[in-house]
Amino acid sequence: MKRFQILFILVFGLLSFTASAQYGGYNNGYGNGYGGGYGRGGGMGMDRSMMAGQQQSTPSKPKETPPEEIAAIIMDQMKPQVNLDELQAIAISNVLAESIREQGILLKNESSSQDQKIEQIKALKESTDKKISAFLNPDQIEKYKTFMDNFKDMKKSKSKSKKKKDKDSKEDAEQVKEAPDTKISE
Repeated sequence: MKRFQILFILVFGLLSFTASAQYGGYNNGYGNGYGGGYGRGGGMGMDRSMMAGQQQSTPSKPKETPPEEIAAIIMDQMKPQVNLDELQAIAISNVLAESIREQGILLKNESSSQDQKIEQIKALKESTDKKISAFLNPDQIEKYKTFMDNFKDMKKSKSKSKKKKDKDSKEDAEQVKEAPDTKISE
């Protein structure tokens, strides 16, 4: 008989704990008290005080692509066009990654004006081109210059098409706003 009572109390306690967790836990769970029961905080019966360690309502920044990945993407395109061997590809990839890393640092520097940043990035590009040219033979240097010109054009066309898409989507949104209501009245 005692076993049955202990088992009954254990099952009852477990079920009441489960129901309490399911419906919010404290303050009767359905909205008594500050904030309401459903839809508080992060849901699942949690209110903001339970999420103290988590950041709230701060928009997350897009993850930055590591410089090594960007360099690898550029190298995938450059290697066949400039006829690089493996050793050259590795050395140039390292130079590109370092250049991209430094460029990111320059762009994030808030103490420099826009004009200073442009000058610093131009100097960095010239330095990078000299370092890369040191690994290339004369024929490859010409191919590298051609590749970089095409690469610049490709980047410009991507940014122009992106700007055009943004402009088109804004125009479409304005047209939707200006369109008359076409509701059918009964």
